[in-house]
Amino acid sequence: MPQMSRQDPLIEHHTVDYVPLAERHGKARDLFTLWFSTNIAPLPIVTGAMVAQVFHLNLAWGLLAIALGHLLGGIVIALASAQGPRMGIPQMVQSRGQFGRYGALLIVFFAALIYIGFFISNIVLAGKSIVGIVPSVPVPASILIGALSATAIGVIGYRFIHTLNRIGTWVMGSALLAGFIYIFAHDLPADFLTRGGFNAAGWLATVSLGVIWQISFSPYTSDYSRYLPADIGITRPFIATYLGATLGTILSFAFGLVAALATPEGTEAMVAVKQATGWLGPILMVLFLLNIISHNALNLYGAVLSIITSVQTFASQWTPSIKVRVLLSGVVLAGCCVVALGASADFISQFIGLILALLLVLVPWASINLIDFYVIKRGVYDIASIFRADGGVYGRFNLHAIVAYFIGIIVQLPFANTSLYVGPWANLVEGADLSWLVGLVVTCPLYYCLATRQHTRKVRAARLGYTD
Repeated sequence: MPQMSRQDPLIEHHTVDYVPLAERHGKARDLFTLWFSTNIAPLPIVTGAMVAQVFHLNLAWGLLAIALGHLLGGIVIALASAQGPRMGIPQMVQSRGQFGRYGALLIVFFAALIYIGFFISNIVLAGKSIVGIVPSVPVPASILIGALSATAIGVIGYRFIHTLNRIGTWVMGSALLAGFIYIFAHDLPADFLTRGGFNAAGWLATVSLGVIWQISFSPYTSDYSRYLPADIGITRPFIATYLGATLGTILSFAFGLVAALATPEGTEAMVAVKQATGWLGPILMVLFLLNIISHNALNLYGAVLSIITSVQTFASQWTPSIKVRVLLSGVVLAGCCVVALGASADFISQFIGLILALLLVLVPWASINLIDFYVIKRGVYDIASIFRADGGVYGRFNLHAIVAYFIGIIVQLPFANTSLYVGPWANLVEGADLSWLVGLVVTCPLYYCLATRQHTRKVRAARLGYTD
């Protein structure tokens, strides 16, 4: 109908502004397909292979650690996603309601950096995948093809991203299931069930990896739920996101683990997938390539929204148009391609190491975000204040949130175990980065105490007729 066409255009016309109730659409199940399909990709499969190759766990202990880590971490991403329908704005814009209008800029900067880092890494990975499938295509051309394809999806935006992942859920889910069937239908190595064993360090490292994996998605989950009807509630988006994110990643990690154990010890992860799946291997490689491109559109989309949020912070009367989003997407694309084309052979591992190190800044943010939304304000925010030049009721800076945030980062440092920095207590459990746990345990109660104290003071002042 003409009205539907007008309200629901193919190319998304909103950027970081509030999505009016009349323009809300979609079902909670869209969140399941988005996060399930997104996580059936080479990177989680390669990471799952590490469970056997690096952490030396056997199949049973490896599967248990994988499941537990993602089931725990999935709570964070699901709680963040469920905020979208209530708020109707991107996740990073919402941070103004916790950190203040200008106080949120630091968080937005880190989020943009993470998105761009993953976008560059994935276009390099997509380029290498294209060369692996069609060796006659030069590497630079392959990188450009992967980058342009992801950018086209990101420019079209929200609706197209969801549509692709609805299709991808059936295609990728079926392909992965076929891969499992193929592996178990053929002869397995004699040590398939016994290779590796249990060791506390490897098991905890695997659990931590699962938790961190899920938390890394939390800064942009509500970007993909903000168009859902506001009356959809909290429970349905939470369940859909939780099941999609956890099942997709658990299956991918498990597939990587099974493929590694089904091939000779020391076989590189994606080579193991090809060898273990026989004639199905080349088909899986093509599907994985398509999934890399589709998933990378989320990174570009998030990076562009974060950059627009940063600029709009200093121009409160400006409502960015679709032209701005398209233009900025082109600028980000060009810059990322320049970096990717000049990347070294080990660029991906180096950049992933940097990005994982930056996760130190996400744990305190996620803690503050969830405590503020679910415990302090209970989902009630003044949207108009979030877009006001002075921050409205949230002010320009919320020192309580900023203090809790930096303390949350500082307390993690002694336990950090990253490629950039290793803390003095990083090896309390060898190979396991437990800094995220310290960040959560400290930041959540600290922010709650500071925020409730501030809230109580404001209520008392209001009753007495005073304002800040």
